Amino acid sequence: MAADYTTVRYNSLAGARVLVTGGASGIGAELARAFVAQEAKVGILDVDATAGEALAAELGEAAVFRACDLRDVEALRSAIAAASKQLGAFTVLVNNAARDDRHAFESLSPDYWNDCLATNLSHHIFASQAVLEGMKAAGRGSIINMGSVSWMRGRPGMLGYATSKAAINGLTRSLASELGPFGIRVNAVVPGAVLTERQERLWRTPEMVREINERQVLKMTLRPEHVARMVLFLASEEAGACTGQNFVVDAGITLG
Repeated sequence: MAADYTTVRYNSLAGARVLVTGGASGIGAELARAFVAQEAKVGILDVDATAGEALAAELGEAAVFRACDLRDVEALRSAIAAASKQLGAFTVLVNNAARDDRHAFESLSPDYWNDCLATNLSHHIFASQAVLEGMKAAGRGSIINMGSVSWMRGRPGMLGYATSKAAINGLTRSLASELGPFGIRVNAVVPGAVLTERQERLWRTPEMVREINERQVLKMTLRPEHVARMVLFLASEEAGACTGQNFVVDAGITLG
């Protein structure tokens, strides 16, 4: 059943221009739907053109999609400029794109390592650069970086992903200090074991479900809408005094 994002109305998001990276599927697609439900205009970037175009068609005139490999910085900049030209300057950026691939430490190559950083970390910096002038001109902005509890839990088998997500903590705090004088807030949302179609297809097993349920303080299934509701809050003026912080959405799995 689709989540209802109209039970709480953030008036500051009506008409806001929001950019979501990695927005064609999973948490990113749910973010796009949530913002459109709040009457925002949403630009969606993703390497998956088929899924991105389908989502934009679903959301109608409130959304535009641009196919983009975020590892290519010039392509990223061009895609953001094109989406901004169509929708207007973005005042909300959600750096959501990531890929939680598993790999063995022993076989980790320099090329694979660099690709992990480009996929899960570097684009946060260059997407933020690309929207900066528009936010400065508006005198406000909200940048929301997507973290992960994987580094807090010391998860094995995903060193590149976990390292990237740990670095987002430092990036968020430093960027918040740097951009605060312009009225731009920078925060991170840190999800736990969220059930997405990718997790269902690739990693989810009965054993994993049992382990998660044992570790989580709240005995529930985390879904993309739980993350989306936190992102909506941080994007809105209701969070106007919040910056440089990690907001963990993990049903208490990191308490164990």
